[in-house]
Amino acid sequence: MSSYALAQIYQLILNLVGGGPRPVYPARKNIRIGSRKSKLALVQTHLVRDSLQAIYPDTNFEIIAMTTTGDNNQTKPLHNFGAKALWTQELEVLLLEDKLEMIVHSLKDMPTQLPHGCKIGAILEREDPRDALVMKTGSSYKSLEDLPEGSVVGTSSVRRSAQIKKRYPHLNFEDVRGNVGTRLAKLDDPASSYTCLILAAAGLIRLDLGERITGYLSSPCLLHAVGQGALGVEIRDGDEDTAKMLRVLGHKETTLHCLAERSLMRTLEGGCSVPIGVETETATNGQMLMRAVVVSLDGQNFVNVEERMEVAGEEAADNFGRVVAGKLVAAGAGDILKGINLNRGLVDA
Repeated sequence: MSSYALAQIYQLILNLVGGGPRPVYPARKNIRIGSRKSKLALVQTHLVRDSLQAIYPDTNFEIIAMTTTGDNNQTKPLHNFGAKALWTQELEVLLLEDKLEMIVHSLKDMPTQLPHGCKIGAILEREDPRDALVMKTGSSYKSLEDLPEGSVVGTSSVRRSAQIKKRYPHLNFEDVRGNVGTRLAKLDDPASSYTCLILAAAGLIRLDLGERITGYLSSPCLLHAVGQGALGVEIRDGDEDTAKMLRVLGHKETTLHCLAERSLMRTLEGGCSVPIGVETETATNGQMLMRAVVVSLDGQNFVNVEERMEVAGEEAADNFGRVVAGKLVAAGAGDILKGINLNRGLVDA
């Protein structure tokens, strides 16, 4: 078990001792946990499994891993996929067939509209949600500002490329697919055109690759994806035994922040292939503060808002997301998203 995983489990135990939700022991003695087969997905799933095992030592937690649509196609750019469930659909079929009790996801990969019969059972405490700048090994560059005109930024995310284009129009962008290790190998290949990559900081940290992070990106340069840095555990709706067992893993602040972000994206009908960026935090007065941006694919048009609201529970968080979405639409986000969807239709045709 990595030092990172041990630290997370230790923090969870401290939370329990400090008055968090008490464990509710499951009736089942064997719990099946679904995961993608990628290294990062398995690291994250083991983090959840090991946390549950530490709390429920008499229960057997079995990990069942499989590949998904997003894993099987490593060449097609993400924004050209029509589906919003690239990383989840095959696992959800097993969940609904009662072949799994839960699935561990990167929350940012979970559609905001889950299949009928599925729900989020827990959202764990968020790792750093920011995006990370990763330079080629041996590079002397330390920031995007340092890069000369024509430098190639590797990213599969139109959210990242659109926002960065807005601020650094002199940079070029190329798609890069594959797991984290594959992407880093492509970057470091002396023959590759990539000057740097933009990756989620949380994934690098969980893989003990934090030393590859050249710098962190946040507003006003780059707002992160909805749910980025958080793990979501999906369960069957109506499976109260599993839901009660998972309550010890849920982190209230992260849950409220992420529910607000997901409500924002759901209202705008966005997905992982649409350039919607957010930053959510708890302000000093206890209110929830959200910054959000919608950007055209070329980075030329954008609208952003910053809103605060008192958010005491999940219903209020959902409402706050809708309020922020409404502010974005009023400022012109609807026209930008309509243009993106029309452009995708032309590409897919």
